[in-house]
Amino acid sequence: MKCFLGYYNKSVILTYAGAAAAVAGMGLACSGKIKAAVLCLIFCGVADLFDGMIARRCKRTDEEKEFGIQIDSLTDMASFALFPPVISYAVGNTGVISTLISAFYVIACITRLGYFNVSTSVGAETKFYTGLPATFASLIVVGAYIIGKLTGLFSVIMPAVLLVTGLLFILKIKIAKPHGKTYIFLGLLAIALTVIVALI
Repeated sequence: MKCFLGYYNKSVILTYAGAAAAVAGMGLACSGKIKAAVLCLIFCGVADLFDGMIARRCKRTDEEKEFGIQIDSLTDMASFALFPPVISYAVGNTGVISTLISAFYVIACITRLGYFNVSTSVGAETKFYTGLPATFASLIVVGAYIIGKLTGLFSVIMPAVLLVTGLLFILKIKIAKPHGKTYIFLGLLAIALTVIVALI
């Protein structure tokens, strides 16, 4: 697509799909369709988990690799920094304290994303992540949704979930990067969570 800015090939398809799912999910949440929004969040997590693996198997120029890193980070901002607070807002957490918690969460998440970009550019994060990866927000929020649906307390626990997750984003803790069988496990977990969310 020489008429447009950017690089368009199979290495970015899943990233763009994740961005589209985040926008759709936020719209669904604002329309009161929380279950559908949570299903979109699961897809966002899966897309972010596997887009890098797919991209690494594609033959790319250095510019295409850098472009991929940037759009992945920007998509993560939509999917994992903004999307969860929108869900929290949509279930009724519109007060001052809830808003401050959401603001903290967003700031913590974009700080984590910025740190990851810098660490990647200097080759610092090779085997371990420092701080909770933004992608894990999808797993945590989906887990909170399942617990919340079973107990009727989803709107009550969401601010606490955002607060704790935000802290984990910026805490200097080491988390091993997924590889090999871990991808299979996480893929199966995503399928299981999708089925559970759809049924409850």
